[in-house]
Amino acid sequence: MAGMVISPHPLATRAGEEVLAKGGSAIEAAIAVNAMMAVVYPHFCGIGGDAVWLVSDGRGNETAFMGIGQAIRNGDATGPIPIRGPRSALTTAAVVDSWAHALAHWPAWHSLGDLIAPAIETAAKGFGVSSSQAYWRSLRAGETVNWSGFDALFGPGEISIQPQLARTLEAIATDGARSFYEGALADRIVAGLNTAGVPIAHADLAETRTRSVAPIGIDYRGLRLLAPPAPTQGMTTLGIMGILSHFDFSSIIEDSAEHVHLVVEAVKRAFLDRPKIADPDGQTLDLDSLLDPVRLRAKADSIGGSAMEWPHRFAPADTVYFAAVDGEGRCASVLQSIYFDWGSGVVAGDTGILWQNRGAAFDPDPDHVNGFRPGKRPFYTLNPGMALCDGKPYLLYGTQGADGQPQTLAMLLTRLIDYGRSSAEALAGGRFLLGRTFSDSRDTLKLEGQFSKAVFEQLSRRGHEVSPIPAFSPLAGQAGVVSMFENGGLSGAHDPRG
Repeated sequence: MAGMVISPHPLATRAGEEVLAKGGSAIEAAIAVNAMMAVVYPHFCGIGGDAVWLVSDGRGNETAFMGIGQAIRNGDATGPIPIRGPRSALTTAAVVDSWAHALAHWPAWHSLGDLIAPAIETAAKGFGVSSSQAYWRSLRAGETVNWSGFDALFGPGEISIQPQLARTLEAIATDGARSFYEGALADRIVAGLNTAGVPIAHADLAETRTRSVAPIGIDYRGLRLLAPPAPTQGMTTLGIMGILSHFDFSSIIEDSAEHVHLVVEAVKRAFLDRPKIADPDGQTLDLDSLLDPVRLRAKADSIGGSAMEWPHRFAPADTVYFAAVDGEGRCASVLQSIYFDWGSGVVAGDTGILWQNRGAAFDPDPDHVNGFRPGKRPFYTLNPGMALCDGKPYLLYGTQGADGQPQTLAMLLTRLIDYGRSSAEALAGGRFLLGRTFSDSRDTLKLEGQFSKAVFEQLSRRGHEVSPIPAFSPLAGQAGVVSMFENGGLSGAHDPRG
């Protein structure tokens, strides 16, 4: 097994591949990818955000790293929490800490400084702005004038140079990951955010720590599907697949109206449980009970030929998925995010760091299961996945897309597992998105243009309010898949929507 890296950007993929070529592990490659993505994909991820990892040593030892920042002590969560600006930046950022935490998990060939050196060079010298970044920059052009420090850092143009971010990454390379949370760099971050109106304190950063926890899982067609536990929506993805496990897809035509209908209805029923998911610290609800096979069977039995009303208010957000497999079969499946595209819009002074708006995921009601409380972690959309076959990694998968993540993953997994599609074929297939978006305020079933006219018509007759979106729409998420075969072969691809 030679190893493989997938990501949405060729510079990031190359950075990871170079680490593998020098004998580095999947975790080391993933850190190099993430650092580069933080430079070249700033609209979806960055070091002012968080990361959730699933890793496996290839011999039955799987772990989730929860690099999730906690609510700051002096955050203002009274009244509705805005989705942009200083009041949305109510949490710390844990991705840099997750790098150090992950790097200590296996023996490392490279230092953190070595792994992020290509990202430093790229930030300092500049890079060509991707079509994805240009799209999301153009989309928010009318809003960014009100975002603190944003336009000065991410002005329009085909080439982007980020000297401030390069200096920040250099400080991390020299002084270590914890310099982001304690020391001179942390002082600059706090000062910059305070000036912008974010009441973060030094103690908030210093208390930020990544946690190692056991993944959760369900059985599906002889495979074991794994996901990170609460406060992520990993159990939502697993719940969808647990419902679908009670249907025989061998008699259902791929991408037919019946295929789409079943997945859509499974999504709706799994989303009924999603409001219960929150930080398990202090939580009295047994969240594992949400995946009880009897409950999931009852949900499957409730699916008929007609559409159920969509029960959830859609919330947009954006993320980056990447994965790596090394020559020893060790693997890392990772999602990294600043929550919405361009996060809070708040830049931390002269550090070049765009801070996440994950605080907007809290409910302002302190008695709500996801109510704001200092030190609490918000409900989390990130849920990278892994499938095991006979106890060994078989599939790595994940997607950008917030509420759309479980929806996209359900279509990918049915194609990969039930219909035997390759990674590239599964990614190229049509997708749906339930709920509202910035371009359509109705709770419709949005179908990509790859589906036939007959599928649109048949779904409408079943009671779905269908609206078309273009084939390979950016709204349908940016996913990635790696397939690992028993003979040591690898097949992987990242999304054509990227």
